[in-house]
Amino acid sequence: MATDDGHNLIRSYLAPTAEDCRKHFESEGLCVLSVKKDWKKLSLSGLPFEKKIKDRDFIMFNQELMALLRAGYPILKGLELITGRTKNIFLKEMLLKVEADIRSGKALSEAFSPFENNFSKVYTASLMAGEQSANLPGTIARYIDYARVIAETKSRVRSALTYPTLLMVFSLALMGIIINFVLPRFSGFYKDFEAQLPGITLMLMSLAVLLRKLTPFLLVLAAAGFIVLFRMKNNDKVALAIDRLKLRIPFFKLILKDTGVSLFSRTLGLLLEAGITLLPALPIASQAIPNKFFVKQTRHLPDDIRNGGALSDSLVKAGTFPLLAVDMVRIGETSANLPGMLKEIAEVYDQRTQARINTFVSLIEPVIIIFMGLMVAAMLLAVYLPIFNIIKMTR
Repeated sequence: MATDDGHNLIRSYLAPTAEDCRKHFESEGLCVLSVKKDWKKLSLSGLPFEKKIKDRDFIMFNQELMALLRAGYPILKGLELITGRTKNIFLKEMLLKVEADIRSGKALSEAFSPFENNFSKVYTASLMAGEQSANLPGTIARYIDYARVIAETKSRVRSALTYPTLLMVFSLALMGIIINFVLPRFSGFYKDFEAQLPGITLMLMSLAVLLRKLTPFLLVLAAAGFIVLFRMKNNDKVALAIDRLKLRIPFFKLILKDTGVSLFSRTLGLLLEAGITLLPALPIASQAIPNKFFVKQTRHLPDDIRNGGALSDSLVKAGTFPLLAVDMVRIGETSANLPGMLKEIAEVYDQRTQARINTFVSLIEPVIIIFMGLMVAAMLLAVYLPIFNIIKMTR
């Protein structure tokens, strides 16, 4: 940029587009020579598998927006205040684009709809229901409660699986170090003494040599598999086949089904409470289920309802919903309290999911520890048995 007196300046401004950035500085009386993206200001959260907008940041944004709307602030003014304090660069960029769309005459739900990949369609549907019912703060409050429960469930699952995962990683790393670095050194030591090696030592020595030869190929194969998986993860047919296979794994299929039932029920209950009718709410609730094969089994639900069927009967046809959940839905339909009963279903299956995860962790931890102990014992025997033989020979 250049000032009126001919001085050159380099300044940064976060804007949704380069043209908006140019207009901002031109409004200050500066002559903009060029506009470039400042990569240094981007955070490391742009890494491939890291979520750019964290759940806690999005929940905090909605809490602030709800408070400002209840205080009487217009939507656009509230967004401007929140955007100015937002630290997450990706959330801030999204909010700037939402502001621009609202200034052009779009509704809040319409302005957020292009960014559904960052949260879910549940949010935009909730905003639309709030706009139609003229109770946007109340709808946002219900969504905040929903998002908190989902975030807490994800956090509990991650924390429960962290310890056994770390145990497995460390055990494999220990085995790799011993086989690749420790055993080869002892092998040279034994050759000098021309000692007769036990069978377990010969087996581990052969395994160490084989692994050292195959390590480059295994690394290349792992990298290739990683790239193929990354490219095919967006392929619907591949994702559907993988998710169908997951539902056949013993014990894990129970956790996946319970999680799917909980998410479907909680999402559908939220949408019904927000004022959205059952027909448009069902496809949105189905998309909240993480397993794509599970989602496929629920695609017929809107057609069944449209043809006059009951939701409980349609869930029986799906074949993936437990009888307990179906019976509770039927009770909710007959008592005209379907949203409340769906919330009860979500609570029940959340507790069942947590109980299954705790059972899995309590079973897998001793198995991993015993496996590590056996492997370490086998390696120690392979290393020290020849030493005892050498001592006997020298005597």
